[in-house]
Amino acid sequence: MKKLLYIFCIACVIVSCARMGSPDGGWFDDDPPVVLGSDPVEKATNIKTKKVTIFFDEFIKLEDASSKVTVSPPQLEMPEINAKGKKIVVELMDTLKENTTYTIDFSDAITDNNEGNPLGSYTFSFSTGDQIDTLEVSGYVLDASNLEPVKGILVGLYDDLADSAFKTKPMIRVSRTDSRGQFVVKGIAPGTYRAFALKDVDGDFRFSQKAEMIAFNHELFVPSSKPDTRTDTIWRDSLHIDGFKQTPYTHFLPDDITLMAFTQLQTDRFLLKSERKDAEKFSLFFSYGHPELPVIKGLNFKSDSAFVIETTEKQDTIHYWLRDTMLVNQDTLRMEVSFMMTDSLGNLVSHTDTIESLPKVPYEKRLKEKQKEFEKWQKDQEKKKKRDEKYDSIYPETILKPDYKIAQSMDPDSKVTIEMPVPLTRCDTAGVHLYSMIDSVWYEAPFTFRPVEYQLRKYEILADWHPNTEYSFEVDSAAFEDIYGHVSNPFKQGIKIKSLDEYSTLTLNLSGIADSLPLRVQLLNNSGGKVKEIVAAKGVAHFDYVTPAKYYVSAFVDANDNGIWDTGKYDDDLQPEAVYFYPREIECKAKWDVTQSWNLTELPRFRQKPSAIVKQKPEAQKKQQNRNAKRASDLGIEYKKDKTVKLDDKKEEK
Repeated sequence: MKKLLYIFCIACVIVSCARMGSPDGGWFDDDPPVVLGSDPVEKATNIKTKKVTIFFDEFIKLEDASSKVTVSPPQLEMPEINAKGKKIVVELMDTLKENTTYTIDFSDAITDNNEGNPLGSYTFSFSTGDQIDTLEVSGYVLDASNLEPVKGILVGLYDDLADSAFKTKPMIRVSRTDSRGQFVVKGIAPGTYRAFALKDVDGDFRFSQKAEMIAFNHELFVPSSKPDTRTDTIWRDSLHIDGFKQTPYTHFLPDDITLMAFTQLQTDRFLLKSERKDAEKFSLFFSYGHPELPVIKGLNFKSDSAFVIETTEKQDTIHYWLRDTMLVNQDTLRMEVSFMMTDSLGNLVSHTDTIESLPKVPYEKRLKEKQKEFEKWQKDQEKKKKRDEKYDSIYPETILKPDYKIAQSMDPDSKVTIEMPVPLTRCDTAGVHLYSMIDSVWYEAPFTFRPVEYQLRKYEILADWHPNTEYSFEVDSAAFEDIYGHVSNPFKQGIKIKSLDEYSTLTLNLSGIADSLPLRVQLLNNSGGKVKEIVAAKGVAHFDYVTPAKYYVSAFVDANDNGIWDTGKYDDDLQPEAVYFYPREIECKAKWDVTQSWNLTELPRFRQKPSAIVKQKPEAQKKQQNRNAKRASDLGIEYKKDKTVKLDDKKEEK
């Protein structure tokens, strides 16, 4: 009998253990973990220990502590932060500073172990002096080029207001931005400060690497606070609101610091790599351009007049096309390359490298591939001959094949471009023709054929394209000849220019900045890509030939009037060129003339970019599971904390 009783007790224990998580539909743990205490006590003063232990009422998890938990003042040696059962242990490695408030900001990293209920934003603080500093400031960090929120960048304060502090001293108080680009710096003492942002590559909490993303301005602020109230929504469940509650809180100011982050243009010059993807050319890639091109001295070939040189606009990438087919067929080109390079002191000095340039496909393999092509052609001609079909007895010469970028249906403000696979030695513009149809008769139409600046192998055709008109673009045989003697075949393409009835126009009346500033306004599609760009004139931006669709608009102040957005430079106290976004979508319909007014500075820039085209989407905020509300609904009862009421009984009471 005792044995049976023992077995029954063991079975009960097993069943009891198996019921964790309430498989029978019981109530869930919807409560977040609660801090029971800590060692030392939270907000304690005159603390000398570097170890902090925080105790909770249940087992907890600490998610992504390395990126979510921020210790301030910043720690040059990473602190050890671990979750152990029902406690979190933080051990600081740096020497404690005297009379300083320390904050350990856990953000939303703490949840309970079973249900994942978040504790919420939690910060632990203590002081090594006689008082705790409790002031806070907050704001946003945006990418200066496109107003995207910058996630995970370090934001820090200085009470040393000199520009040199950012490069010579670590920040005194720090925080990190969340997925919205928002930051809160806590534990600040009364005083006057400047704020900076830094993508800290080397962990020294100061701007010490040229490649680090930074943000700065000269705005000084004095942290302050005031009593305030906010309206909190009380949710019955994920769909239903129970009511609203006015909650008093301390409002810390400023709460709208906006930092525009950028990466400086890297002006240090060095050779990144040399490359010979194709046998016909080799390329040199530099970190930065220079007006003086490298000097090439061939060591196993004659380099005088051996190249046609193609460069990018900035001359940081240089392609050397080999004129002589003998050099094209030579597998190894050995050369000395002399160029200007930045030395360890930051000065440009002459430097010489010896380079061996080899094609990816060696000459012998290229010959075999050509032989295979010839044999295949020969077999095809023999088959045609046996079938008494027309055949060729002479192997066809290699043809130059220009890439004609011409659409059959075009907008009136479009351009026609032609890109050559190899540089030309001859371009017969007399062999290029444009015809327009007027009253069913073809007439020659005026146009301009010209090379595209800084693009050696690209040409464009400019014409006054008339809406609702048909054109014929034609090129004579052998109009183009490349440096190897290959000529082009004839080409013909019909073009239809769309009718004005297929378009909308968009006019923006601009305000908020001086009309004298050169402003480039961009029309964007629903993914934020640029569709059109114009220069505003006298406070007006006007877009013609707008294809019906929904659009967004951005603009940037082209301060140096070079046609492109330019970044900033800290040592020159140069901010990046200012970017703005029209905050709403604009719909353009066929035959509509749309006019909008836009004050570029009416909204702060962290509120300007429409959420539909923001690439850095905000992460979903952690919420309590609140599964008991659903459970209560399934059981026909109304659930409130520590109280349940049968819905039927409630109806009867009414």
